[in-house]
Amino acid sequence: MSYQREFEKRLNVAMVGVGSHGYRNVLPTLTFLPIRLKALCDLDMDRARVTAEQYGVQACYPSMAEMFQNEELDAIFLCAPPRLHPELTCEALDAGMHVWMEKPPGMFADEVRDMIRHRKDRVVVVGFKKAFMPATQKIIEIFATDEYGPLRSMLGIYPMQIPSDGKRVLRERVHTNWLQNGCHPLSLFVAVGGKVSTVTVRRGQRGGGACILEYESGALGNFHLADGARHGQPAELYQFFGDGCHAEIRNSTRVVLQRGMPFNYSGSTSYVPEGFDSGAIVWEPQNSLGTLENKGLFIQGFYQEMRYFCDCILEGKPAEQGSLEFALEVMKVYEAGLRSEGETVPVH
Repeated sequence: MSYQREFEKRLNVAMVGVGSHGYRNVLPTLTFLPIRLKALCDLDMDRARVTAEQYGVQACYPSMAEMFQNEELDAIFLCAPPRLHPELTCEALDAGMHVWMEKPPGMFADEVRDMIRHRKDRVVVVGFKKAFMPATQKIIEIFATDEYGPLRSMLGIYPMQIPSDGKRVLRERVHTNWLQNGCHPLSLFVAVGGKVSTVTVRRGQRGGGACILEYESGALGNFHLADGARHGQPAELYQFFGDGCHAEIRNSTRVVLQRGMPFNYSGSTSYVPEGFDSGAIVWEPQNSLGTLENKGLFIQGFYQEMRYFCDCILEGKPAEQGSLEFALEVMKVYEAGLRSEGETVPVH
């Protein structure tokens, strides 16, 4: 781990879009990345200028085209409304830029396919933070082992509902919460389980419902649409079931692996058997020290996704995590969820 001021080799980058989310989460994360922030680009030039002053940036632009003409850049960090992501990403790629963009990558899967055609040898990473967060990576590590894998099924609980008029949503390009925030748990489901083959959605009469994902691997995912729960309190939970074990992620901050223990239905008298090779392993951050691992930018995956993007560029390797191909799989599941009215919809 290094800080921006300590890296010997750094990328010249610009931030495109300095609204609330970008200002609150993306710009602060740059402190920990191998970059030099050379310019800001935003339609609101007053906002761009006051932000530039705070970060010691000399150049502000209302358009990327003007910025690309005047600045020598390696990459951009794009944080705009998703309806603008495809056009802006393709413009940046055609100008030779590497692109990190906030999720979701667009409104449709076909827009991701178009970005893939424009990408060529550039690095593109989509900021699906829940696919990158340390808790998810630990789950992937666990179920990749012969001891605990393969994954058989998983359950995700997240406050969400899927619109009942999904075909109209797609036809009219409606920006819904299923797109904006539903892609968060969906990206975790795809990161852990792999490619999804079918989606079946059952909507509850009082809201919420269930989104059932069948994987090409044979595993099954159950996304419980916990409409009615409040985001202001811990409500997010994921559970994973493998070969004689199960694990969970609670509130993004606690990972528990239940390894099993000696047990006799009619004879066991203690729930804490002797020894240390059975029972649960728990990982969670400490909160007594002002260190990095307990900061939201690190717990939620912002740092990991953005550092991975920079490392791919500096090491000259294509992105795999959070790639456009990964984003395409997430968006295909998103669209299938809108199309399902209780019937099983294939993911193409």
